[in-house]
Amino acid sequence: MPRYMIERTFPDGLHIPINNVGAATAAQVGAVNAGEGVHWVHSYVSDDKKRTYCVYDGPNPEAIRRAASKNGLPIDKMMEVSVLTPSFYY
Repeated sequence: MPRYMIERTFPDGLHIPINNVGAATAAQVGAVNAGEGVHWVHSYVSDDKKRTYCVYDGPNPEAIRRAASKNGLPIDKMMEVSVLTPSFYY
């Protein structure tokens, strides 16, 4: 399945609490994504919490855009990526 890197901007910052409310939010995002055949792998959040770089697996860019829209998440940039690690060479 293709992998995508998605850049998002949150002008007021991304604030997901580390408690049951945050867990429920993440679960809801996962459920919506699953309905589109999309899997959220993980995200990187900038220190100021205004930008995220999210890694997703999905069948195509359109499915990822649909899931993001249903979840109320912006997409500034999206590109298909592949994994490269130092162990690739050993």
